[in-house]
Amino acid sequence: MTALLPFYAPFGLEAGLDEAGRGCLAGPVVAAAVILPRDFHHPFLTDSKQMTLRQRTELKRLVREYAIDFAIAEVDAAKIDEINILKASILAMHLAVDQLTHRPEHLLVDGNRFYSYPLTPHTCIVKGDSKYFSIAAASILAKTYRDELLEKMAQEHPGYGWERNAGYPTLQHRKAILENGLTNYHRKTFKVEIK
Repeated sequence: MTALLPFYAPFGLEAGLDEAGRGCLAGPVVAAAVILPRDFHHPFLTDSKQMTLRQRTELKRLVREYAIDFAIAEVDAAKIDEINILKASILAMHLAVDQLTHRPEHLLVDGNRFYSYPLTPHTCIVKGDSKYFSIAAASILAKTYRDELLEKMAQEHPGYGWERNAGYPTLQHRKAILENGLTNYHRKTFKVEIK
């Protein structure tokens, strides 16, 4: 595994941004913004999708403990349907930055699309969660927050398997939609197919 880089900008406070839940049929899209100390390093911190639940849980604790600042924001299914998932993902990132108590001087964004945040330069990094610590940390916080949220939602709407699939389009989830219909947490503009 390639070692992650501590920062992109040569100086100042830099916030890493990432989202979780973009390709789901149900639940919000969740974004996190994380500012880490410039000397932060952890040998196992990388893209949250490459980790076990136990690893993510432990790294969530470490990120929250060592981060200079962090924030998490969500945009619900209704808003996703209204403005589309790309705009909703970027909106969630903006809302997370809004909540930071320290104003970042640079934003390091996972992916290749972003709308400028007021008065703050940004850089998009494709697969940034496997290249920079701050984006990987944001990935951890966004995914663990969203997974825990979907587990609670699964208690309200059992049968869709959200406690296991986190709202992603697994076969069980798609079949449950066809059998039981859509909930208020489902994204109505997303296509559901059984193949």
